[in-house]
Amino acid sequence: MAAGNHSTVTEFILAGLTNRPELQLPLFLLFLGIYVVTTVGNLGMVTLIGLSSSLHTPMYYFLSSLSFIDLCHSTVITPIMLVNFMSEKSIMSYPECMAQLYFFLIFAIAECYMLAAMAYDRYVAICSPLLYNVIMSYQVCSYLILGVYIIALVCASVHIGCMFRVHFCQFDVINHYFCDLLSLLKLACSSTYVNELLILIFSAFNILVPSLTIISSYIFIIASILRIRSTAGRSKAFSTCSSHISAVAVFFGSAAFMYLQPSSASLEDQGKVSSVFYTIVVPMVNPLIYSLRNRDVNVALKKMLEGRTFS
Repeated sequence: MAAGNHSTVTEFILAGLTNRPELQLPLFLLFLGIYVVTTVGNLGMVTLIGLSSSLHTPMYYFLSSLSFIDLCHSTVITPIMLVNFMSEKSIMSYPECMAQLYFFLIFAIAECYMLAAMAYDRYVAICSPLLYNVIMSYQVCSYLILGVYIIALVCASVHIGCMFRVHFCQFDVINHYFCDLLSLLKLACSSTYVNELLILIFSAFNILVPSLTIISSYIFIIASILRIRSTAGRSKAFSTCSSHISAVAVFFGSAAFMYLQPSSASLEDQGKVSSVFYTIVVPMVNPLIYSLRNRDVNVALKKMLEGRTFS
């Protein structure tokens, strides 16, 4: 550490998910299994959609993008977490910590807006089916996905830019299993008012705007479904939407609990648990609840497996 008005921290120690030694190995095996399922599920979904011409539609274009985001989101967090379980002391250098925070923010924010884009896609498909191919053209889908990444990059860059102006003291133990904004700011020995204000504004914006988009879409979707006379038609439409709603509830609920509460009232252990949901669990279950229950995906997977078998 360099001398000066503030001690310059060159590395951080991650406290991890738990400090109980007897839980380290079971948790390592649990999260290793989750990461394997996450990687296979999301990478498999991207590959399947890319190779199956029957899935080259806007809906699956968004699903492929979501799977890519989930794969990257999990990869930013889980491997380092697994190393932490097997290490007596988990140390990350300052640049590594900032890099992990930056990419975590990019993919977390991108997931918020990708879920909103998918809700809009379902709204158009159910409420304006005859105009679906016109409204959700390849160009429109590309613009929506590009917009998702631009917003994520801008928000993450602003957060990191402000984080570089924060001075950290000798208290270099992060009470978390990854470099998170709130946990890092608790180690600061300089003013964090601007950072906390940005967290509140950006978190509210990045959670409320997609949430309102999703809620508005589903208000129109439900109204349209209730006008369907066929019971089978209603059931099919509701089953399509239920998977999306359940994933949205888990992701936005845990993220809102973590970032929209006052920092003085933050319960750190509860914060760790809630962040496990949106950093590790959601990327694993998304391919399952979005795609594996989908008939088109099952048919495409069956055709691909049969083709490989015969070849």
